[in-house]
Amino acid sequence: MHKVLRVENLSKASILHEVSFEVAAGEMLAVMGPSGSGKSTLLYHAAGMACPSGGRVWLGSTEITGLSEDEKAKLRLHRMGFVFQQMNMIANLNILDNILLPAVQANKGRHRKSRAELTDKAKRLMEQLSVSGLEARSISQVSGGQLQRACICRSMINAPEILFADEPTGALNRGAAEEVLEALGRLNREGTAILMVTHDSRVARGCDRILYLLDGRLCGELRLGKPAAGTEKWREEQVNKWLSRLGW
Repeated sequence: MHKVLRVENLSKASILHEVSFEVAAGEMLAVMGPSGSGKSTLLYHAAGMACPSGGRVWLGSTEITGLSEDEKAKLRLHRMGFVFQQMNMIANLNILDNILLPAVQANKGRHRKSRAELTDKAKRLMEQLSVSGLEARSISQVSGGQLQRACICRSMINAPEILFADEPTGALNRGAAEEVLEALGRLNREGTAILMVTHDSRVARGCDRILYLLDGRLCGELRLGKPAAGTEKWREEQVNKWLSRLGW
């Protein structure tokens, strides 16, 4: 299967120690581990948002670690999507304009699309993630779950090859978190690869595979496969048993 992301011997000072893994096309991969184990650091380095002290990262056939900062920024804009616990929406833009912002930034060259085309795409994503009708609202006029789903729309507006998610449900209540997980699962079923950092076994149970990071080293892997209806409880039990064996 085609590998969307390949990380080889990634190191960062005293934080990460020769971490290697791959993310296949259409895969949802979670990284778990105790606080301070290097999970977010790993995510940011894998996405080219920080410079490692050793190792190499590829997005498809492109080696990220060999690019300039401008080239990495362009790569992130066009080929990656990001969802964070802190949602980073711009306060003076409404929901629709926040979603459109990456598309407007990327819309250059002779194949430029009209504002109407970009808006239609944004509204289709909003419908897909059940936030239609919120276009004109400010970010303070929607719930936390709605805002995070709008953030997912923003992350998908340029049709990325992979979505990076850092604790995407960490700031949400249980109901809103379930809505966000359902949205991420739907995108994954439609073919978007997802690399997600989480501390929550309820979040991890929906992933195909889970890596366990401890003191900057990968020391465990659990393969669950694609979720099937009615297996949620069993999957969560498997995750918790596995984490217990690892000393979680």
